[in-house]
Amino acid sequence: MTAAPLQSEEHGVLQRLVDALYREKDRATRLDALLMAETFDLTGDLLEIVTLLPPGAHSRQRLCDQMNSSLAGHGWGLLYGTVD
Repeated sequence: MTAAPLQSEEHGVLQRLVDALYREKDRATRLDALLMAETFDLTGDLLEIVTLLPPGAHSRQRLCDQMNSSLAGHGWGLLYGTVD
């Protein structure tokens, strides 16, 4: 029997960050995301995902695609969760 992958205590934190970013607007910048990440006091791994966002203003879908791509590239999707 294979053990289920372990989830980090930070699993879902990026989803809460995305929800907060887009609560009152339909576009957010990389700077907005970095400032929100500081507010959420993200761990090093999660902060790295946010810093990998390209500059500019992003729709929610584009920002989520970028974050999910970075999470997958690092193999962290199961550990930290993906965003939508």
